[in-house]
Amino acid sequence: MSLEVRDLVKDYPTPAGPLHVLRGVSLTLAPGDALSIMGPSGGGKSTLLFLLGALDEPTSGSILLEGRNPFAFGPEELAAFRNQSVGFVFQDHCLLPQCSVLENVLAPTLVAPKADYRPSAEALLRRVGLDHRIAHRPAELSGGEKQRVSIARALIREPRLLLCDEPTGNLDSETAESVGSLLLDPDLRGGRILVTVTHSAALADRFPLRMEMKDGRLRPRT
Repeated sequence: MSLEVRDLVKDYPTPAGPLHVLRGVSLTLAPGDALSIMGPSGGGKSTLLFLLGALDEPTSGSILLEGRNPFAFGPEELAAFRNQSVGFVFQDHCLLPQCSVLENVLAPTLVAPKADYRPSAEALLRRVGLDHRIAHRPAELSGGEKQRVSIARALIREPRLLLCDEPTGNLDSETAESVGSLLLDPDLRGGRILVTVTHSAALADRFPLRMEMKDGRLRPRT
């Protein structure tokens, strides 16, 4: 499975004319690749991530994941594609406060074909070091623990693409380092593609592939 992005353009209409956010971005990633993207605020990083995850549509250009163009799908097929093929980790963990840790991890499986995902969820929570927190609510967790739950939730459907938007942005340096190690753990990540947007040079420098987004253009980061 590969990710192929070709000449991606994203414009937003404004009273003063179109706002050019992405200006012809191209990118190819293979299974197991891990890419960090840095750049100034407003440079297009999060927009690119949202397009890769099919949360928004490009103005022009193409994205192929597993050889499939998600923007050719109808609404139901697109939702199923995102649920099965893409995992998301955001700066704000977005956990459901009324649900336990286990229930949060299992949330993406509620629309899946009937199967018992509990053993997989429990195994993921062991891998991220939270099996002792399985019945706790998010309010009872630290910031780092919440982010570990969100990583387990992102992996429960075994997606081929994992997208992280500032995953350590709300964490102290020590906790950020441990969460970064978790994201880059080859045993946990498996052969999936990892793309992480971050302002943290400490996190970005740990990735084997590093790029910079500036003025809507993507280029190698030196």
